[in-house]
Amino acid sequence: MRVEQLWSNARLATLRGDLPGLGTVADGLIAASGDRIVYAGPRAEAPAFEARTTHDCAGRWITPGLIDCHTHLVYAGNRAREFERRLKGASYEEIARAGGGIVSTMQATRAASRAELVAQARPRLDAMLAEGVTTIEIKSGYGLSLADEIKMLEAARALGDVRRVGIATSFLGAHALPPEFAGDPDGYVDAICEQMLPAVAAAGLADAVDAFCEGIGFSPAQVRRVFEAAAAHGLRVKLHAEQLSNLHGAALAAEFGALSADHLEHLDQSGVDAMAKAGTVAVLLPGAFYFTRETRLPPIEALRRANVPIAVATDCNPGTSPLTSPLLAMNMAATLFRLTVDECILGMTRKAARALGRLDTIGTLESGKRCDLAIWDIEEPAELVYRMGFNPLHARIFGGQA
Repeated sequence: MRVEQLWSNARLATLRGDLPGLGTVADGLIAASGDRIVYAGPRAEAPAFEARTTHDCAGRWITPGLIDCHTHLVYAGNRAREFERRLKGASYEEIARAGGGIVSTMQATRAASRAELVAQARPRLDAMLAEGVTTIEIKSGYGLSLADEIKMLEAARALGDVRRVGIATSFLGAHALPPEFAGDPDGYVDAICEQMLPAVAAAGLADAVDAFCEGIGFSPAQVRRVFEAAAAHGLRVKLHAEQLSNLHGAALAAEFGALSADHLEHLDQSGVDAMAKAGTVAVLLPGAFYFTRETRLPPIEALRRANVPIAVATDCNPGTSPLTSPLLAMNMAATLFRLTVDECILGMTRKAARALGRLDTIGTLESGKRCDLAIWDIEEPAELVYRMGFNPLHARIFGGQA
């Protein structure tokens, strides 16, 4: 069989769901033509391939490219001064209610052009690509007006033109209340549902719709309206839920068949059960937990018992998780949340793909999927979770190309 490329003499972590653990293969081979995998598995079971190019991996490990399924990568400015305030004792909620937080970033983002947003986001994206990321989700939510939300989403999509990476976009208009709607959150939700979301959907700029369901964000009733509008436009939903309190947002998200509910520190058993029934992925964000010095852990054991899929993401954002290292996010998920090595790696590959609704095309090494690979200079997969501040990436392949 003729193929374009072979990666041979490799150890594979295929992450296939029909294999135990990480789906490891001791003597593996990957064949690809165009941007698709033709074969990934044991060399001894492979067809006789003739390849235009063969890469000798010298015993290195290959995993699917990493997937960061929750980021706020596109924004302007930074919030270093708020970090100093938190060190002196101010809470995230206090800062937000005093006009800082998301609204602070909104002002800088509104002032920036689309080109400036792309330029500021590019170094953050490059840091992630350097650690093996091949697909990244990017949310809007710092524009909080129709023009500025569209500008953010266009900037996110433009990053896929300047770098070889898969981009998933989420419209997060219901992130915070902009100053022009001060004291009128329902009026702002009207604008989201009647003006912003229809325009974003018509432009084809969003793959999903997200919201921040929290006391300093939006109520469950308001989020329900946003989700109903998303459904009317054929868009899947995701939700920032149960981060600071339990408003039963995860159960609401599950009711709408949400792709994921994210954060979840205050998730209760009823929310776990609802997510399990709906197949909604739990996206854990240890960077935000660490950076804001939270102490309440997500209910990991309850999620495991209910077989809720668990993903891990950086939550890269300027205020509560200025983290651009997926490898460190996995280490934090293990050390802070007590996830296993397998759970961490699955959480940045197969489960993350599911959280984006893209498991049919990415997230595992198997025939028919996009040839997104991360090739590592490691002796065992546990090193990807074990080390801090060390990057063992040998090569990143996106769509069959380095």
